[in-house]
Amino acid sequence: MQMNDSQRIPASKATVWAALNDPEILRRCIPGCQSLEMASPTEMTATVVLKVGPVKATFSGKVTLTDIDAPNGYRIVGEGAGGVAGFAKGGAKVRLEEESPDVTILHYEADAQIGGKLAQLGSRLIDSTSRKLAANFFESFAAVVAPSS
Repeated sequence: MQMNDSQRIPASKATVWAALNDPEILRRCIPGCQSLEMASPTEMTATVVLKVGPVKATFSGKVTLTDIDAPNGYRIVGEGAGGVAGFAKGGAKVRLEEESPDVTILHYEADAQIGGKLAQLGSRLIDSTSRKLAANFFESFAAVVAPSS
């Protein structure tokens, strides 16, 4: 499944870039994230609790940043195991575009794959849940990076 969108963030490109690399900000914005810790400058470990339809699972996994082009963007790749619920893996290419000195457009192209019990729920439910989670993340990210006055 693929998702493409963009989010207009009323903050400088440098501010948005710094936030994209701050595990505490990311933890606050990822839906269901219980923990997110830096293992190295380009790798993080995470624990996320998600509910997809009738299935609720805790996923443990890792996130890796690749193709880093500071402060313009990177590719983020993640995979996690949720026990009997299955697994999820995917990634997103994130690109920052400066609209003005105080406004940044964050573009993303994301893809995801799932297996196990989650895959049995049906692609429409998985697609809609994935889109909702991505939208929630980017809306929360924009609100944390540039809170309205």
